[in-house]
Formats: sequence, C-alpha cells, structure tokens
Amino acid sequence: MKQLRLTNGFEPSTKRTRRPAFLGEMLAVVPWDALVARIAPFAPAGTTGRPPYPVPLLLRVHFLQQWFSLADEAAREALYDIPVYRAFAGIDPGATGIPDATTILRFRHLLERHDLATALLDTVNALLEARGLMVRRGTLVDATIARAPSSTKNRTGMRPPSGTRPGRGTSGSSA
Repeated sequence: MKQLRLTNGFEPSTKRTRRPAFLGEMLAVVPWDALVARIAPFAPAGTTGRPPYPVPLLLRVHFLQQWFSLADEAAREALYDIPVYRAFAGIDPGATGIPDATTILRFRHLLERHDLATALLDTVNALLEARGLMVRRGTLVDATIARAPSSTKNRTGMRPPSGTRPGRGTSGSSA
C-alpha cells in the first residue's frame, strides 16, 4: 500500500498570481528607505524590554493593511496564513517572529500621532501616479454574488410591492 504524503495538495504553485506580482512591483517601486527615514526619529529606541520590530517590517505591514483592507488582527492572521505577505514584509517566522495585533496597532497610532500615515500614503500614491500606476484597494476574500430565490408564493405569482409582506396590507399592519 502506498503511503500518502502531507505535501500533496499543499505544494507551492508555479503560477505567478496578481497578488505576488503587485507586491513584487511595490517592493521595487516604493522608496522604502526614504519612508523609513521619515519614521525613524519617532520610532521606539528599544533600550529596555524586548527589542522592537524593525521599522521597515512594520511599515510594510501597514501598507499591506491599506492595500488589502486589513484590520490589525486580520493583518496578523494574514501574515501567518499567506507566505507572500510574510515575504513582502521581510518576516522570517523563525528569526523575526510575526508582530501581534497590538504591535501593529501601536505602529499605526505612532504614524497617526505624528501625522505620518496620510503623508506616507500620499507620497507613495504620487510616486505611483507619476509612473502611470494606480493602486486600488483590494480585499483578502473575493465576494461571490448568489441570487436569492424568488419570493413569489402569492396568488398572483408576482413579487409584493416594496415594504409589504405577503398576507398583510400595504401598510404592513395585520388585518
């Protein structure tokens, strides 16, 4: 009897999809060093306690949040679940670890407190626009539209007027 391997069905695909292509282009186009230099004066020094995460890592996580509409906890989970997000952020789970939701939140608040969040996004958007590129927000999960079954179980076989329910008057009160 042939033994089944756990890797069946989980091997990486060789097809390059839109998400890795987009993130690869952002790594190449965005002036990360200049953006980090704007944040560095406000970043925690980490003189006591555990060392802080590197600013470039947290900045890339912040941009992932913006581009893919991720809340703090959702960003953390996405970093665990999606290898291309970890690669983009520069996370080696064995060496760096994945920031928790509170760390992501605190970094976002640091950017907001020093009026950097909007300025950084504006800088990147202007740079992309100058190159003829445009970033539209995406979502992590694509929605599927499903048609609801028709509710024509009345005598006429027609849908009731909006705001009324079958078996009731047009005012919605019982007869």
